[in-house]
Order: sequence, then C-alpha cells, then structure tokens
Amino acid sequence: MDMNETEADRRGIRGSVLCIEDDPVSRELVEALLTAFPMVELRLAADGRSGVRAALDDMPDVILVDMQLPDMGGLEVVRALSRHIAEGECGVILLTADKLTIDIVKAMSLGAREYWLKPLSPDRLQGDLLRVLDTLRAERQDAMESSLKPGSRWISATGAPH
Repeated sequence: MDMNETEADRRGIRGSVLCIEDDPVSRELVEALLTAFPMVELRLAADGRSGVRAALDDMPDVILVDMQLPDMGGLEVVRALSRHIAEGECGVILLTADKLTIDIVKAMSLGAREYWLKPLSPDRLQGDLLRVLDTLRAERQDAMESSLKPGSRWISATGAPH
C-alpha cells in the first residue's frame, strides 16, 4: 500500500504547484515525486522571470522557488509576488543549498512560509508539501468563514469567564 497516495486521497489533497528551479535534475526530481499525487498539478519554470510570469498568469497554491536562480534570486521572486503572498493567494517555500542566510530571513519576512535544504528528500517533498497544501486550504476555508483575508495570521485565545 502506498501510504502517501492513500493519505493524499483520504484527505482530498489537491492543488497546484509552481516549481521555479534552474537545475534540471532538481526539476526532474520534483516532477517524479509529484506524479504520485494526480490531484496536484505541477508547472515548472527554469528561471525567475519566467517563474514570476507563470505565477502571475495563473497563481498556483504553492510556489517552490530556488534561492539561486540565474537571472534573479529567490528573494527578488518573493518581492515580485509579495502582494499575492500577503493576500493569501499562494504560499512560497524557498529551496536552498545554504543554511539560514540574510536573503532567506528577508524572504521569510516578506511571507515565504518555509525554507527547505537541498537536495530535497522524497519525505520532505511529498510529506511537507502535502502538509503545506492542506494548511493553505484550511486557512482559506477559515478566511471564507470570517472577515479575515486568506493568509492572515491570528492568535486565538479564550479568556477566563468573569
């Protein structure tokens, strides 16, 4: 039994992913690992500018963006999409071979959700990506049921009765 496929089917995981990655081997790995999830649509871009255009043409649920692209860095990609990120239209995950850098910190401050170290493992890509898609879906549902915009973060606390 393929647990990932069963789990994805049971939870109704679906969505769209745009992977902005210049390394062909990394793109092929993402593509191969996501074939196990037929309800997750994958689009690929080989550089930052085409990735930003692809995102603006048809905003995906999640954008995987390499921090070291040949034409523009991942931070610039996040800046170009920051309004869409802030409005909860997409979630961004940074892909990097480096540990925490100032560019990663800046991108996270602009709304990137996570950063994943490369090379990506199957567990990270399949498990964590599904978790992020599931979280985005829940946030959007919560926002529809309240006056908050998707992507808004809030803390819920219950006060003691008076």
